Amino acid sequence: MPTMLEMGQGRRLSGPGGAATQKGGIMNAATLLDRLDRVREVGPGRWVAACPAHDDRTPSLSIQETADGLILVHDFAGCSAVDVMAAVGLSLSDLFPQPLIHHGKPKRYKHWHATKEALKSLSDDALLVAIAAENLAKGVILDDKDRQLVIDAAQRIREARKVAV
Repeated sequence: MPTMLEMGQGRRLSGPGGAATQKGGIMNAATLLDRLDRVREVGPGRWVAACPAHDDRTPSLSIQETADGLILVHDFAGCSAVDVMAAVGLSLSDLFPQPLIHHGKPKRYKHWHATKEALKSLSDDALLVAIAAENLAKGVILDDKDRQLVIDAAQRIREARKVAV
């Protein structure tokens, strides 16, 4: 299999705007096609090529550039888009017409983090109540401080149940 450097050499392909170019640093289909072997146009904005991620005897890689500049890549032999792009020295983000904008962590993560913390707190309270119950079963008398800790833990557990239902 050729190296990534060899793959990009000597395969200039005409595409939108001639040889492979990038519009303002953003990749177009010609940039990807220039790095592939046995490229054949099968329709407007659609090509097939040999998949660079495996020993492809019959071209199994489908490439399509949508009207909004998104590049779709699918290997019918089963290679992932990540593997295909890595084999030609590119990344998945290169398939998008504009850089992806990240607006921080998804809300689901924040919700999961809060849920995880709440469950940890409930687990701690349940353990405290279990220890107190075990001590009472052995005849150990709880002092006022320990008794208040158990009462507070039981109250937090009751409050958590109200929120969960």
